[in-house]
Amino acid sequence: MSNYSIKDLEVLSGIKAHTLRIWEQRYNIIAPERTDTNIRKYTSEDLKLLLNISLLNQNGYKISKIANMSAEQMYNEVISITDKNAKYPDQIHALTLAMIDIDEARFEKVMARNIQQFGLERTMINIIHPFLTKIGLMWQTGTINPAQEHFISNLIRQKLIVAIDGQYNTPQPGNKSYLLFLAEGELHELSLLFTHYIIKSRQQKSIYLGQSLPFDDLVDTYKNHKPDYLVSVLTSVPGPNEIQRYIKRLSEAFKDATVLLSGYQVVGQDIDTPKNVIILNKVDDLIELVEGE
Repeated sequence: MSNYSIKDLEVLSGIKAHTLRIWEQRYNIIAPERTDTNIRKYTSEDLKLLLNISLLNQNGYKISKIANMSAEQMYNEVISITDKNAKYPDQIHALTLAMIDIDEARFEKVMARNIQQFGLERTMINIIHPFLTKIGLMWQTGTINPAQEHFISNLIRQKLIVAIDGQYNTPQPGNKSYLLFLAEGELHELSLLFTHYIIKSRQQKSIYLGQSLPFDDLVDTYKNHKPDYLVSVLTSVPGPNEIQRYIKRLSEAFKDATVLLSGYQVVGQDIDTPKNVIILNKVDDLIELVEGE
C-alpha cells in the first residue's frame, strides 16, 4: 500500500494539515516518517489512528485527553460512539474502519443497525453513497488496496441483490420501462444496482444489463425492448477526453428515449447535454423522476 501525504490525510479525515502539524508537535500523537527531503509520509496505521482521533474530537473529546489514551482505549471509545450514535458521519467512519480492517462482522453490525432504523433506501443515500465517494478518494491516494475495496464493495453488492430480489412485481399497463447498463470497460456497479432497486421498488419495469456492455449489444437490446429510458452511471469510463463524444453517441443512437446519466464523469462537470439527455446530480433526482411517472 502506498504512503500518502499530509494533504491526503486532510482530505480523508477532515483535519486541517496545519492542525495536524500542531498536534504532532504538541502532543506527539502521530510520528510520521519523512523522506530524504524531509517531507512527511504516512502509513495506513497512521490513517486509522487519525480517523479515530477525528471522530473522538468531533464528538467532544479534547485533544489533550485523546493524546493520553492507549490505542485500545481509543478503539473502545470509537466503537462505543458508533454503536450508539446515529449520526451519519460516525456511521461512515465505522464502515471505513471495517473496510480497512477487512472486518465483516463490524460491517454487518453497522448495516443491520442502520437498515433497521432508517430502511435500506435512506441508509444507501445518507451513508453508503457518501462512503463510496470516500472510497473513491482513498483509492486515488493509494490509501486502500484492491483487496479492501473489493471486500467492502462485494458486501454492499450482496445487500443490494437481496433487496432487489425482494422487489418482484408484475409491471402494470402504462408503467415506464428503464434499460440499465454500464459502458464497455466500466465495472463500478453499485450505483447502478441501487438505481435498479429504486426503479423496481416503485413498481416500474427495469431491465438490468450490468457491467461493461458493448455499444452494439446495447443498440440491439434497445431495438427489441424499446424502453422509455436508458440509464447509466459513468464513474471511470469513458474518460474526460471521451465523455462528450460518448454522450453525443448515446443521444443520436436513442433519439426516441430519454438518457439518464450520473456518476463522477458527468456530475459537476462542464457537459453539453443534448435535449434527450438528463444528468442526475443526486439520487433524489432519480427518485423524483421515477415517482412522477
